[in-house]
Amino acid sequence: MFTYLFFLSSGLFLGWSLGANDASNIFGTAVGTKMLRFSFAATIASVFIVLGSVISGQNTADTLNALGGIDTLPAAFSVSLSSALAVVLMLKSGISVSISQAIVGGIVGWNVYTGNKTDTETLANICASWVFCPIISGLIAVGLYLIVKKIMHHSKIHILWQDWIIRLGMILTTALGGYALGANNMANVVGVFVDSCIFTPFKLGRFYTLSGVQVLFLLGSLAACVGVFTYSKKAIKNVGKNVLSFSPVVAWIVILSQSLVLILFSSQKLENFLISLDLPPLPAVPVSSTQAVIGAIVGIGLAKGGKGIKWSLVLKLMSGWVASPLIAFVLSYVTLSFMENVFRQPVVLP
Repeated sequence: MFTYLFFLSSGLFLGWSLGANDASNIFGTAVGTKMLRFSFAATIASVFIVLGSVISGQNTADTLNALGGIDTLPAAFSVSLSSALAVVLMLKSGISVSISQAIVGGIVGWNVYTGNKTDTETLANICASWVFCPIISGLIAVGLYLIVKKIMHHSKIHILWQDWIIRLGMILTTALGGYALGANNMANVVGVFVDSCIFTPFKLGRFYTLSGVQVLFLLGSLAACVGVFTYSKKAIKNVGKNVLSFSPVVAWIVILSQSLVLILFSSQKLENFLISLDLPPLPAVPVSSTQAVIGAIVGIGLAKGGKGIKWSLVLKLMSGWVASPLIAFVLSYVTLSFMENVFRQPVVLP
């Protein structure tokens, strides 16, 4: 057990990175517009990250395992550590990046190092999701913005009631965003450890039992909660208010849009339903909440004429989306080499 927990520590580090980096996308706009206090928003987000991870977090793990079936603990440790370091390096540079892209870079690094073939179809689906995620988020955000704008224009609600409704909406969407992040992205944190999971089922009261894999996802989500409270506030300044100056209503729309996109890419039932209709499916794959937020913000900015968008910051964030998987790939390759040749640990089963 001690050995397993030691190797799992890199996954928990990656979970911390998820909370530190991606949680700002859940409530960054709400805090940035001063509609919610950081401590309050962080608490709501953390509770629902745990729920989303435990209840639905396994849905996207199969896609990552199809990309590269990491089959030893030392290899899983190396890939997770490399991905986490890539994210932390980008955070230190002031760029909020994607855990999803970093872990994919790390897994591909394992494939290349061990000589395993990368499933090109799975990789193509994942990369396609990186393209469509911000586009879909932007389209949803524009649609919601136009609808809400029309409703508010014709409504006669007092401004104080409008403020109360917006704050309540932000609380609800922060909860939804936390659940969506846990459901969609926790596979990035502990997915590579699923095949080697040693946890046994754990009873919660008389009526509910966590499977061993759910216990694994629970630990990852708790690490993410630590990241939310210890570091995510520093990432809010880029996502919450620097890309575009916007009103509290727009902030709420941004949070809701990115939450809906994460849910869309977390549902295996939706994927199967679209396939049954001979329509292009939305694969159950971890996507970037950062990309979803930026897509929503840019979409609304364009709907408003595009003048207020700070394109230099958008381009800086986009550069991080390219750099993070490449950095994770290199770090993964180097770390695996050290693990095998210096520490004499197996990184692939014979």
